[in-house]
Order: sequence, then structure tokens, then C-alpha cells
Amino acid sequence: MVAANQHLFILFNCEWLNEKAIRQTSQSVRQILQDINSPSRFCTSFELVNRNSITQNPKIMLREAAHFRLRSFRFFIGKN
Repeated sequence: MVAANQHLFILFNCEWLNEKAIRQTSQSVRQILQDINSPSRFCTSFELVNRNSITQNPKIMLREAAHFRLRSFRFFIGKN
């Protein structure tokens, strides 16, 4: 997968949070997002359609996801 720059914007509606609590909360959210956006999670939540076949092989899926644009007749389908 192509790594992208990600910016995180968090709005707090609490007056009682101090700087340390805000920093800790933002670090926790970033850690959760890193865990969710891992290659292993990607491979478990998608399938690769390659013309007439469907594969769940992580090696093939990650190799295909490394392309900026998918090649012809290849699609990622969410399992949900």
C-alpha cells in the first residue's frame, strides 16, 4: 500500500482538559488508527478480484495494492 501523509484533526468540547490530557488523547487516537490501517487488517477485510477469480492471498493483495492505480480488471471488494 502506498503510504500517505495523514493529518489528524480532533475537536474537544471540554474546558477541563489540560495540555497533557489532550496530548495523551491524540496519541491514543493515532495508535488506534495505525492499528486499523495495518496491512494485515487490510488483507483480512478485503478480497482481490482478478478478472474471473477471487483471491484472499495477502502476498498477492499487497503486491497489487502497491500500484498507484490498479491494473485493468482488478478490483478490491470489502468483505462486509
